[in-house]
Amino acid sequence: MKDRAPILTGPNVILRAADYGDVDARFALGKNAGILKMYGVNADVLGCYEREDAQGWVEFLIAHPHAWIIERNGLIGAVRLDDVDLEDRRASLAIGMVDPDAMDKGYGTEAIRLVLGFAFKTLNLHRVSLRVLAYNQRAIRAYEKCGFRVEGRERQTAYVDGHWHDDVIMGILENELIVS
Repeated sequence: MKDRAPILTGPNVILRAADYGDVDARFALGKNAGILKMYGVNADVLGCYEREDAQGWVEFLIAHPHAWIIERNGLIGAVRLDDVDLEDRRASLAIGMVDPDAMDKGYGTEAIRLVLGFAFKTLNLHRVSLRVLAYNQRAIRAYEKCGFRVEGRERQTAYVDGHWHDDVIMGILENELIVS
């Protein structure tokens, strides 16, 4: 049995480890073309969202040692720390909101801050990085609110809906976290 991610509680969201009870909630949310485009998914490959897709999503999070369900009156997304390296004291962050009704309310920003607090205080990391599609301005604003800084750009890394798009590389150091 792997270590489970601890529960992290904020004023508006709770982050908790995934469990099989999340399959139904994830399946009910289905796919949202607008959200998936922000992840770099082409519109022509959206297709239907099957129960097996929801189960695979949940199983991936269950198996991940540093992954959380973002909950606000039910499941609204997931966030995780990938490639955690305790020797070099670094990791990368990934977050995905899946409930379109939860967008633009600050829940993602709050979830990021909770995970960064865990990363820096509990795991004693020094640095967390991420990459985001340059056109995903909503996500970039959320990252900047937490203290992430743009460190670079990889040109034409994603081919989405017939066009090339850049990835923005961002990072935050342990003393740069913006709490409020």
